[in-house]
Amino acid sequence: MKRIATVILLMALAGCSSMGVEPWERDLLAKDSMQLVPDYFDNFYDEHIYFSKEASSGGQGVGGGGCGCN
Repeated sequence: MKRIATVILLMALAGCSSMGVEPWERDLLAKDSMQLVPDYFDNFYDEHIYFSKEASSGGQGVGGGGCGCN
């Protein structure tokens, strides 16, 4: 039983060994639009305006209604 668990563990670890960024993929991943949050304040204000215009809030931590007021 211990050998089977060891073999399964080694197979799982070997499956992740080739993951990584290839040289031809680096240009796409280096773009500002691919970053998680390129600029925190711009992202915060964009989300605030979006949820204010949509007359909904939730999940993003911004408040407000359709009028744009808090």
